[in-house]
Amino acid sequence: MSERQYNVLVLCTGNSARSILGEVLFNSLGKGRFHACSAGSKPAGKVNPGALEWLHKNGYRTEGLYSKSWDEFAVPGAPEFDFIFTVCDNAAGETCPLWLGKPATAHWGIPDPAHVEGEEARRAAFKKAGEQLARRIQLFLSLPIEKLDRLVLRDKLSEIGRIED
Repeated sequence: MSERQYNVLVLCTGNSARSILGEVLFNSLGKGRFHACSAGSKPAGKVNPGALEWLHKNGYRTEGLYSKSWDEFAVPGAPEFDFIFTVCDNAAGETCPLWLGKPATAHWGIPDPAHVEGEEARRAAFKKAGEQLARRIQLFLSLPIEKLDRLVLRDKLSEIGRIED
């Protein structure tokens, strides 16, 4: 019997760094159990080079990544999401489109590495953001999702979002 595949949407305002990292990490670490997409309310139009550098350095695939609007996922025929995560404070406070189904949502705020000054400091910020997202995603993947009721799952997702390291 095959496991159910869950659809995940990772949101950030610009969809160029943190949400892109989340998309790739969910798809890689989820090993086919999760299909993740990312989007933004005001897409930057390109993936941040620092995000691509961190992903390449850590052996993740980046083909096909692009900065996209969340409007792409709010139309008929778009995937119905089981989980939606915001990874920046701006996106968490914005009025989101009405999503089909009843996705579980959580805010997993991560400081924006794209706005850090200085090349080495920016690399370190991307490293921290990537590692923090990976840790949260690994904790999420360890949950017995199928066995948790909606309220317990919501609490667990929020708890994971408060983890710093």
